[in-house]
Amino acid sequence: MAISTDAHPPPGDVSPTGTRSPWYTNLFVQLLVGIVGGIALGWLWPTVGSELKPIGDTFVKLIKMLIAPLIFTVVVTGIAKVGDIKAVGRIGVKALIYFTAVTGFALLFGLVMGNIVKPGAGFDIDPATLADGTEQIAEKTGGGELPGAVEFVMDIVPTSVVGAFADNILLQVLFFAVLFGIALAKYGEHGPPLVLEFVDHLSHIIFMIIGWIMRLAPIGAFGAMAFIIGQYGISTLGSFAKLIACCYLAGALFVLVLALIAKVAVGLNIFTFIRYTKEEFGLALGTASSEAVLPRIMTKLVGAGNSQAATGLVVPTGYSFNLDGAAIYLSISTLFLAQATGHDLSVADQLGALFILLLTSKGMAGVPGSSFLALSATATALGIFPVAAVAVLLGADRIMDSMRVFVNLLGNCVATFVVSNWEGQLDKQKMQDAVHGRLSPGGADPVAQPPVVAEYESRQ
Repeated sequence: MAISTDAHPPPGDVSPTGTRSPWYTNLFVQLLVGIVGGIALGWLWPTVGSELKPIGDTFVKLIKMLIAPLIFTVVVTGIAKVGDIKAVGRIGVKALIYFTAVTGFALLFGLVMGNIVKPGAGFDIDPATLADGTEQIAEKTGGGELPGAVEFVMDIVPTSVVGAFADNILLQVLFFAVLFGIALAKYGEHGPPLVLEFVDHLSHIIFMIIGWIMRLAPIGAFGAMAFIIGQYGISTLGSFAKLIACCYLAGALFVLVLALIAKVAVGLNIFTFIRYTKEEFGLALGTASSEAVLPRIMTKLVGAGNSQAATGLVVPTGYSFNLDGAAIYLSISTLFLAQATGHDLSVADQLGALFILLLTSKGMAGVPGSSFLALSATATALGIFPVAAVAVLLGADRIMDSMRVFVNLLGNCVATFVVSNWEGQLDKQKMQDAVHGRLSPGGADPVAQPPVVAEYESRQ
């Protein structure tokens, strides 16, 4: 069964017969109800809300258990059926070039915003009160540390293929999938291998399971939001109001930068695309996890004209190399801590911090408390404010998740369009038809949107 860029998900509120489903069956509406309900419960009954963490965590775990096999099947089938081995290398190189440029700009953008807003001014942290800060950071991060540059590159190669899947290490799974897909493409020159057909059918099964799990998305979002508000409280917003406002303002302005990139590079209206993917972004915000929507966002990207090979390579790689939202947060937080402890960083210090963060941000994915580890490494390298000062952010860090997740996810979507177009694998007419809802529900490719999933989606 052929895999092509003709795949697309059907409009969420239209049934296969062309009639509109009731508004209350729309997944986006259900997610909004779950998120608002979670916020209300966490605010009014914080003790109850803080106990609901397992609900959100369980939903995210259900999605995560399918991410590794999903990436494997998408990448293998994409590469094997494209058949152009050189194109795979070009996509990877172009993606890394784009990631480095945009992430570096995001860090610089965050520094500019931090210098303008000065979120730490007037905070007046007394270093003498930070004696137990190091212990708090160690507790938050589980005593872990970010990998060095050499270690990070070496860790891309799995010690065991089984271990890569078992531990859900996406870059290792991606590395093996690329090799497997290339080998399958070369083997296919001598005849269509049965292995490829098996991987095709396996992807059907994975998407079928994802369709079932997505029915629980509103409940997962409800539990996650109830926990965040119940555990950290609305009062946190007041204590760190300036820092939070600065981060969210920077995130909103950076979305405009991404909108400009998308418009100039591929002619895409980013806000129309967000409307096309509103369920995915709603779920990401509700669960504070971009991994929870990885299967669906990849489907939507293929449905919007990107090739399956480009989508399968760019999106998983971007989860480690293209964390634009996290980059903005790290640079603003670095300035916040310096200003709060009474230090005025020079331009040279800030450029040094930018270089350090550019390196450490690449190893953040999958590391518990990675933002604290990156900030601690920056504090140690600069030697200006104490490492223990990083613990001040413990109360506000979780509130920043929505900004980080939204910008990270949108940044990776834009990267997919840019790289796919750069490689000549973007169907722009299909992109416009998809984001404007002009594609009929019946034309979805079974691999990118299996019938069972398409049937479920059409009821949402």
